[in-house]
Amino acid sequence: MIVKTLPPSTRPNPEDSNGGELSVIDVVPKQVTSEKVVRLPPAGRSPSPRHLATDEPESLGYDPVEIEAHYARKPLQVLRRIFAVLRPTLAFVVGLWWDNKRGIVVKNDRPRAIQLRELLTQLGPAYIKIGQALSTRPDLVPPVYLEELTRLQDQLPPFPNEIAYQFIEEELGATPDEVYATISPQPIAAASLGQVYKGKLKTGEEVAIKVQRPDLRERITIDLYILRRIAAWVQQRVKRVRSDLVGILDELGDRIFEEMDYIHEGENAERFFGLYGQMENIYVPKIYWEYTNRRVLTMEWINGIKLTQTEEIRAQGINARYMIEIGVQCSLRQLLEHGFFHADPHPGNLLATPEGKLAYLDFGMMSEVQPAQRYGLIEAIVHVVNRDFEGLAKDYVKLDFLSPETDLTPIIPAFARVFADAQGASVADLNIKSITDELSALMYEYPFRVPPYYALIIRSLVTLEGIAIYIDPDFKVLSEAYPYVSKRLLTDPAPALRTSLQDLLFKDSKFRWNRLENLLTNARKNQEYDLSLVLNETVEFLSSERGSFIRDKLVDEFINGLNAVGKNVLHNFTHLLSEAGLTAVNETPGATVEQQQTLEHIKRIFKILQQTRGFDPAQFAPQLAQILVNPGVQRLGQQIASRFAQKAIARIIRELLAAEESVKYEK
Repeated sequence: MIVKTLPPSTRPNPEDSNGGELSVIDVVPKQVTSEKVVRLPPAGRSPSPRHLATDEPESLGYDPVEIEAHYARKPLQVLRRIFAVLRPTLAFVVGLWWDNKRGIVVKNDRPRAIQLRELLTQLGPAYIKIGQALSTRPDLVPPVYLEELTRLQDQLPPFPNEIAYQFIEEELGATPDEVYATISPQPIAAASLGQVYKGKLKTGEEVAIKVQRPDLRERITIDLYILRRIAAWVQQRVKRVRSDLVGILDELGDRIFEEMDYIHEGENAERFFGLYGQMENIYVPKIYWEYTNRRVLTMEWINGIKLTQTEEIRAQGINARYMIEIGVQCSLRQLLEHGFFHADPHPGNLLATPEGKLAYLDFGMMSEVQPAQRYGLIEAIVHVVNRDFEGLAKDYVKLDFLSPETDLTPIIPAFARVFADAQGASVADLNIKSITDELSALMYEYPFRVPPYYALIIRSLVTLEGIAIYIDPDFKVLSEAYPYVSKRLLTDPAPALRTSLQDLLFKDSKFRWNRLENLLTNARKNQEYDLSLVLNETVEFLSSERGSFIRDKLVDEFINGLNAVGKNVLHNFTHLLSEAGLTAVNETPGATVEQQQTLEHIKRIFKILQQTRGFDPAQFAPQLAQILVNPGVQRLGQQIASRFAQKAIARIIRELLAAEESVKYEK
């Protein structure tokens, strides 16, 4: 069989739109005569390796109109599925009610927990995913139920090997024995959409072989159809529901259908590697494209431990909390920097490797955040942390939660109530789940709507936070996020973030030094923040037209500081002369309270900078020399000197006039 693909040693850069020349190689014995052709990448997409096409139609994406038309002709099949779901579900609910009546503590009842796991398994992949999401929430689910639901991540009943081997042969054009040197006799994990075997290639590499479940598309499609019909009915008849429930279901449907195409998953893995694989202590497994097709995926085998297995992780000498910190930082990059994010980070998909790296698995369910949404989310975090609820309300308009014509007057104090804390603790100490719950209640009271893109973001963040809480109940994702957000505000040249920085630092044209101190203090906690690199970017911005507003205000504040220093020096000098008995010398006043406060702020900021990574006086001399020859910096220096001279001359004139008035008065 002839297959067009990239050489096995090549790991393509998914961001390279030019691609490379495809070569022709033999990957299975020549006696297999069925030749498959390569599906070319869609226009505008990077040419990740394409493989064996099947006889199935090219259109394998989620199409709600086509699905609607299909099942509209099969009402009996739909009714049978509805009854198949309702019958065991109602039986379980009635059982819980009866247990409660008999005084049984339901939350500690393991048989019921097992029954719930078995019920979700019986209902199929769509419901298993609900159980997987719940399995990461120790703050919502009792421990006994949590333990059982965790088994839904990779301990589901497997399907027969005969079917899996048949799929491998159909997809790769040869039997497993012909393709792989070894393959495990039984699957080592079974999840909602497929099961995984451990194998070894003929070339010696250990691999994970993922094979899709049979009849998967049909089972998921009918459940999505039913849930979508219910969502449409609720959206039309329940006035309090303003969110686009159908849009949210369609977004989920898109992602699940993409997850059922392992070629698409392989492309996602390559793109994820290109964007985040170079981050410190992040590992992304390699995809073996020549052994991958729509229902079979062959990827590098990863030896690792689930993040929730904290004892096993500690036994390897790995800090489990540090692993989750790495995950949070990677998620921030995904959501707020590049926008391409892992929408299903449950414990089965995040492993701590023996080398102390965090390995990501399963790239089937991915999603994207557009640039405007990314900047809006950053601004919202800044406004939450700084308790700027007017700014937060405007953020919700930008993020499409509120229509532009919405009256924000009653919503601003409502936000203040949501984020108020009687103990005065920082908002960063709150967790995402508590904020989400509070905002959910608020959305019923005011005309909020939930845009479809938001559902998967929250699912991703809440799932990640659930793992974090499992490892450390005191872990606060928002608190961990703010150093990254501070770094972005101080260094990102995007106009939206420069405007946000300006709004943060100035109020009523008055510079808020405490906000700058807070930003610098938090930014230095971020591993990627280096003062020596940031200095050039800051100077470039301040000397440009874009930074004119902040520059003008900073010049005024800097001159205030210089005035304070000058006045204090002169005051101390004249005081010493007065103490020495030189009565002819009048003691001059020192700096005003405002000037003294500015001076104290400048001192504290300089101390913060001294303690920041990259502060090296020995390296500042050549860097300073480069900065001083910058035309923009020279203009900035001239502006400071000119302003300072103007203020000094004005002060001398005022003092001369005051002296003349004093002489006239004495006469």
